Amino acid sequence: MAQIVQLKVESRSTQGTGAARAMRRDGQVPAVIYGRGRDPVPLAVNGVELGRLLEKIHPESTIVELSLDGATVRTLIREVQRHPVRPGIVHVDFYEIRAGEKIRLEVPIHCVGIPDGVRNQGGTLDQVIRNVAIEVLPADIPERVELDVTALTIGKSLHISDLKIVAGEILMDPALTVCTVVAPRVEEVAAAVAAPAEGVAVEGEVAAAPVEGAAAVAEPELIRKRKPTDEEDEEEKKDKKDKK
Repeated sequence: MAQIVQLKVESRSTQGTGAARAMRRDGQVPAVIYGRGRDPVPLAVNGVELGRLLEKIHPESTIVELSLDGATVRTLIREVQRHPVRPGIVHVDFYEIRAGEKIRLEVPIHCVGIPDGVRNQGGTLDQVIRNVAIEVLPADIPERVELDVTALTIGKSLHISDLKIVAGEILMDPALTVCTVVAPRVEEVAAAVAAPAEGVAVEGEVAAAPVEGAAAVAEPELIRKRKPTDEEDEEEKKDKKDKK
C-alpha cells in the first residue's frame, strides 16, 4: 500500500511574482491544489516542514493528506519546482484524489537480490528504467514495484512485461528493458591476467625484435684525441725552443 503522510497548509489570497517572493523570504513556499471538480486554490506551505517531508518520501507515489481550513484533503504531489541555482523549493503542485477515481502516476521500481551474473561472473547490474507509469485506484497505489533479479546472467535482461502489480494497469510498453547484466569491461579482464615479470624470459618464447622508435641501448663513447688549436700549437713550439 502507498505511504500516507500529513502536511499542514494554509490558503492564501495574494498571488503574483511579488507576493511569491515575499512568501519565500518569510520561509513559506507557494503552492496550489487542483483536481477534478475543484478550482485551483493557492496555498502556502512551511518551507522547512516541506523540505523535511520530501527527504523521506517518494513524492510520485506517496499520498499527502493536507490539513486545509479545518478539513483533510488527500492529494498527490504532481510537481516540485526547485530553484535552478540556489537551494530551495520554488513551488509545489498538489492534485486532489478521490477514493473511487483511478489516477495515473509513477511508482519506483526496486530490484531485489544479487544477479547470478554479478555474483559469479563479475558483471554489473544496469537499471535502465527506475519508475513505472500505472493507472490505479488511490487505495491500491503500491509504494513500489519489486523485481527479482537473482536469476539474471550476463547479457540477460528483464522488461516491463516482467513487472507485476496486485491491482491496476501498467501503462508502458511491455518490451522496454528495465535492467540488464553487463559483462566486465575489457580493461578489467586484462588487468586480472598476470603478466610475466619484466626481464624474465618465458619458456618457448623468442626474444622480441627491437621496436621501431624505442630507445636503443647506449653504445660506448668513442674517445678521440682532441686536435690542438693554433694558439696551443704555437705555445707548444715556443716551449720546445726555450728548452733547447
